[in-house]
Amino acid sequence: MTERNIRVRPIDRDAVEDEEVEIVERKGLGHPDSICDGIAERVSQALAQAYLDRIGKVLHYNTDETQLVAGTAAPAFGGGEVIEPIYILIVGRATKKYEGTHIPVDSIALDAARDYLRETLPALDLETDVIVDVKLGEGSGDLQTVFGEEGKAVPMANDTSFGVGHAPLTETETLVHQTEYRLNTEYHDANPALGQDVKVMGKREGDQIDLTVAAALVDEHVPDMDAYKAEVESIRAFVADLAAEFTDRDVTVHVNTADDYEDGSIYLTTTGTSAEQGDDGSVGRGNRANGLITPNRSMSMEATSGKNPVNHIGKIYNLLSTEIAHDVVHEVDGIRDLRIRLLSQIGRPIDEPHVADAHLVTTDDTAIEEIEDEVRERIDHHLEHVTDITERVIDGELTTF
Repeated sequence: MTERNIRVRPIDRDAVEDEEVEIVERKGLGHPDSICDGIAERVSQALAQAYLDRIGKVLHYNTDETQLVAGTAAPAFGGGEVIEPIYILIVGRATKKYEGTHIPVDSIALDAARDYLRETLPALDLETDVIVDVKLGEGSGDLQTVFGEEGKAVPMANDTSFGVGHAPLTETETLVHQTEYRLNTEYHDANPALGQDVKVMGKREGDQIDLTVAAALVDEHVPDMDAYKAEVESIRAFVADLAAEFTDRDVTVHVNTADDYEDGSIYLTTTGTSAEQGDDGSVGRGNRANGLITPNRSMSMEATSGKNPVNHIGKIYNLLSTEIAHDVVHEVDGIRDLRIRLLSQIGRPIDEPHVADAHLVTTDDTAIEEIEDEVRERIDHHLEHVTDITERVIDGELTTF
């Protein structure tokens, strides 16, 4: 049995749920940063699957530097137009030839990106509203060697880096995440005027929660200012009702607070995303691997989306630490707040982190010493099965933003 360096200690703060001020953010699917995350991850999955189909194993690649340059649009009630298209550049490294077999990585990346845009932004015309470009170079030789070591049951870490996960989610975190998700699914399905660029900022002071929602509306479905105002009020009412499902605290919902009705300055778009008009995007600038931005908690600055899922710690340990945190809280009684930090060392097996560090806040009637062994066993179990993360990522079972 592998002896892993697993530590279980008290956390260095109160439980986030007990802190006086909490701030939580989620950038929705149509936000320019999330568009980059989504494209990078879809391209990553497509390349991994292509390598498996053609070579029988995943080769070295990373697509985590995708960039978006905003276009220019002229939205108008009843339907406007895109004047200058959005420009998306898929940047990274990919193995293009292996033992005489050529892999058309650029074509694979283009197809994957276009498929993602088609699925995610239905109001975006792929023929006129966006340009998708690909610049994939070859990987460096030393990292390819680390990546492709033969005969290794467990891959070697490609970097000295770390991942962070936490559980359980607070009421504010859950509410922020669910607000964007429900608006972009069930609400949008019944209200096509809502675009996919929905950003939610949650602030809790004591027991008062304020939700500030920035929701792009699609001009084709908004005939005039009265209709716009009605859509904004409909979104506000939906979110207010939704909040009651997740908290008994007082919740105030604000929608499109920058609107100035007298001047006619409103959040109206042609494509459903602010990327059409001056809002650029990059991989890794938005949501962390758990789908949230949480300044009350420790976070890794690594971009999870687009990294290869075989040995890139920036992806694997952020996803794994999140999975571990939620599993431990579910399986071990008496934990109010848990932070998991996993640190790798380049060239070391990914199931043997340099340290696996668990910090806990327990209930008043639970001593850490009473549950320490259970926590350590759950962490050890997940590390033993770390390669499951790779398969689930390639199959699209895990979200990275």
